[in-house]
Amino acid sequence: AAPPPAVSGERAERGGLRSGLGLAALQRLPVAVLLIDGAGRVVYANPAATGLFERLAVNEHYSATFRSPDFLDSLAEAMDHGVARDFEFALHGDRPRNIAVHIDAATLREAGGPARYAICMFLDRTQEVRLARLRTDFIANASHELRTPLSSVLGFIETLQGPARDDAEAQERFLGIMRSQAERMERLVNDLLSLSRIELNEHIAPSSFEDFGEIAKETAEAMSPLARRRGVAVEVQLDGSGPVVRGDRDQLSQAVGNLIENALKYGGGKPVRLVRRGESEAYPGLVGIGVEDQGEGLSRDDAPRVTERFYRVSIKRSRDQGGTGLGLAIVKHILSRHRGELEIESAPGEGSRFTLWLPPARSRAESDAAETAETASADAPAVASPGAVAAAARDLAAPQHPAGSKELS
Repeated sequence: AAPPPAVSGERAERGGLRSGLGLAALQRLPVAVLLIDGAGRVVYANPAATGLFERLAVNEHYSATFRSPDFLDSLAEAMDHGVARDFEFALHGDRPRNIAVHIDAATLREAGGPARYAICMFLDRTQEVRLARLRTDFIANASHELRTPLSSVLGFIETLQGPARDDAEAQERFLGIMRSQAERMERLVNDLLSLSRIELNEHIAPSSFEDFGEIAKETAEAMSPLARRRGVAVEVQLDGSGPVVRGDRDQLSQAVGNLIENALKYGGGKPVRLVRRGESEAYPGLVGIGVEDQGEGLSRDDAPRVTERFYRVSIKRSRDQGGTGLGLAIVKHILSRHRGELEIESAPGEGSRFTLWLPPARSRAESDAAETAETASADAPAVASPGAVAAAARDLAAPQHPAGSKELS
């Protein structure tokens, strides 16, 4: 089939019918799209691109955002020789991402002569990569942690089928131990599944408005039966409401609950306090709620490592208390998803304080205004070089030709 009629750069600049359809399609694509001119300037970025690359700025040189050697080499090949390339690179930062990229070139006839543009399309594959890694980690960690209780259960079954077949007293004792080991395996599997779900969506920030203080109070109330069984008081020192944050209610409750449960287990039987934190120079602009205990405290070596998966200060004590070694790892990943931080203050013999620091939410009115502005921006014409955008959009829809680059008149 013959290629569609060409659109000149001049006509596209005037906003012809084809130009409008092309721009509207690019603006609404879920795939990030950039156009880069021969001088290396980003002349167009759709909303998906500005959402993916936080530091990206239109009319700035691409080197302000991209440092990947693969990206630089592929862009040079596209601009110099019209060679299309597909590759992947890692986007580093606080929350690394895995990005799949397709780069191609198009030539636009403009008043000053032919002009070459690079068309760059980006697909965020972070979730796919994380899912594959989570499967591998789950198998490795689960097999390691389940081996001991499973071996114990199998050993007791063999004993019950053999020497203790007719020993009622031994059967009662062994069945109790087997039940305890089975419950341990259940807790471990539940924590692993919870951690996997959290990590899978860790790069997607929550959008709901939640009262962090109310969540903490409700969680403390829900933990009161466990506190009573252990004979420990939970003192809630949270006056009033707030702070309001953007968050996942269930995950924030889980984070607070894990900290309270740890304090009940390792706090030496003394009262546990839930407190509101004031402004902190170490965490400027964040709001915090802390859980304080009066237990043995952590050494300087242990404190930075307690959020690692399966790290235990005392393996025997943790297992005796029903711990899986995953509670604080879950807290850390919940805070990562909420763009927050976990502060650990502890010293041997002085107890510990774990603080959940979160960014406060803008007011609903401010957020609604920002969303309205973003929507208006997305619906507006392209911010720069609409002629190049229209031509590139037409080129993407046109049949492929053997030549290295495609000519649009």
